[in-house]
Amino acid sequence: MASAVIVGGGPAGSMAARLLAGRFDVTVLDSRETSGKPVQCTGLITEDTVRMSGIRPDILNTIYGAKVHFPGGGIISVRSEKPKGVLVDRYDFDTRMADAARDAGAEYRYSDRYTGAELLPDKVSVHSSGGRTDADLLIGADGHTSSVLRSMGFAAPRFVRGMQVDIKHRMEDQETMELRVGSLAPGFFSWEIPLGDLTRVGLCARWSAGPPSDHLSRLLRKTGLDTKEVVSKISGKIPVGGVEQTFGDRTMLIGDAAGQVKPVSGGGLYPMFKAAPHLASVAFDAAEEGDFSSGMLSAYERRWKKEI
Repeated sequence: MASAVIVGGGPAGSMAARLLAGRFDVTVLDSRETSGKPVQCTGLITEDTVRMSGIRPDILNTIYGAKVHFPGGGIISVRSEKPKGVLVDRYDFDTRMADAARDAGAEYRYSDRYTGAELLPDKVSVHSSGGRTDADLLIGADGHTSSVLRSMGFAAPRFVRGMQVDIKHRMEDQETMELRVGSLAPGFFSWEIPLGDLTRVGLCARWSAGPPSDHLSRLLRKTGLDTKEVVSKISGKIPVGGVEQTFGDRTMLIGDAAGQVKPVSGGGLYPMFKAAPHLASVAFDAAEEGDFSSGMLSAYERRWKKEI
């Protein structure tokens, strides 16, 4: 049986692991203590994304519309009879994804940090804090700052920085989120998402615009929420540009590591779920042919780019 080492135990790594397990001996390395923490996402995804995940995550709220605020005071409100998005608990989501991959046969090694890889004539030798693991295939699913991407000699994608807080405030309309574009979130947008007795408020901004914490403070003052109690706070980065190449000799990339994100919203789960079956299909072909060369694996990039 062919073998694969996947770096990253988030949704991208777990999806790849689940699809490969059974026909590959799969090992997932993750530097964290568990999947899903720290949370670095709003948790707002589409119902199609939930279906593609193959799991049943906890749904915290369902969104049917949005109110978009523009500079100068203009507002556009849109609403649908059908759900436009669901708010999931991302820790629960990521944990269920990892559980599904383990159920399929993948092995997870947490607190095991990838440090590099050595290409040998008949395998790739993966080095990590836990030791050395030899495999036929290395898959980088380790986010926008992917160490696997860098070890391939490619630059990380451009990104925007974001920050989000959950505050004690109940929005009047629990089915409508609010978005703001302009100087409050330079280069991106901000959001206010109803979550029962809480409101999830956040934004992303381009790197050159300064710390997102400064913009978030201004947003909270603008919306009159700066006096509300903050229950939780997270920060993170979203890739906004592609990477040079998502394959190499005995190497493939998926998810944020591959720059697979929606160009407008920055969401990464939907395009990743679209790309994952192509990764598995090409990996299966490579195993059958006994050829994990860059030329063989290049079909993956052609297929996922055509799909997305």
